[in-house]
Amino acid sequence: MDVTAVRTFVAVVDAGQFQDAAIDLSITPQAVSKRIAVLEKELGVRLFTRDARGARPTIDGQAFLPHARALLRAAERAVASVRPGSRALRVDVIGRQLSLAGLLRGFHLAHPGTELDVVTLFDSDTAVAAVRDGTIDATFRAVTMPGRQLPRGVAATAVLDEPLHLFTGPGHEFANAPAITPAQLAGRRIWMPGNLPGTEWAAYYDELAAAFGIVIDSVGPDFGIEPLLDTIAGSTTLATFVSEQTPLVWPVGHDLRRIPVKDPTPVYPHSLIRRTDNPHPSLAALRRHLVAAYPGRPGEGIWTPKWSRPVHRSAPLA
Repeated sequence: MDVTAVRTFVAVVDAGQFQDAAIDLSITPQAVSKRIAVLEKELGVRLFTRDARGARPTIDGQAFLPHARALLRAAERAVASVRPGSRALRVDVIGRQLSLAGLLRGFHLAHPGTELDVVTLFDSDTAVAAVRDGTIDATFRAVTMPGRQLPRGVAATAVLDEPLHLFTGPGHEFANAPAITPAQLAGRRIWMPGNLPGTEWAAYYDELAAAFGIVIDSVGPDFGIEPLLDTIAGSTTLATFVSEQTPLVWPVGHDLRRIPVKDPTPVYPHSLIRRTDNPHPSLAALRRHLVAAYPGRPGEGIWTPKWSRPVHRSAPLA
């Protein structure tokens, strides 16, 4: 149904005359008459009777009026839902309990009026494709996977290099160490059942393992973080990696230990990935907030994969 014609119908009802409705709509009386005629033809009924006193809705016009007003309100809501600044900013994070969700919470505290729609897509390929296709506004990911490039028109900005910690139970050989080096982990078994082939995090840990002779064991079902913590707590040989800012809570009896890894410190590189032509004002505000908070990657004392580097790519869409 033609929303413009419906709006014209309501304007005539409210004004009581075609002439006054034309003034309110900044069109000619002839245009008003034409729009009403088209609407009447579509509905198959007469909507007005006209006499010396003006235009009055017929019985059918009176029946149609409340629905016409509801349709106009719905049309306004539809427009408002995509009006710049009105639609919620849709951002992907790997997990709602990970540090990246904390980055978003920090942004929301600084910009409490911003509406956020947080989603959790699975891997980098899926997330970057969603950014490219416009189904999400942005994603936090490790970028520059080996042999892959970001699509044209998609850019990435480094926002966080997150140091790794070794996570052990109280009986592990490194449980009481104040810190540990990657070299000390050579030949040790690091259990990470969530490391699925083809994911960006599996690529990161595979290269970390190759660089320092660490054994990344991804065998076993991934039942989530709680069962993983239960297993680590009771093992003298199993350990895992967690990021420094990942919030974790476990039962007191587990007595789990988070041990910084240093000399060098492996850092997991997070970037904000977005389309360069996305006009959403909250996306620009999010990027400014994250760039201001990111201190930049230090030149020494850290380890990252060869394919990982701060990326600022921008190219016209094909």
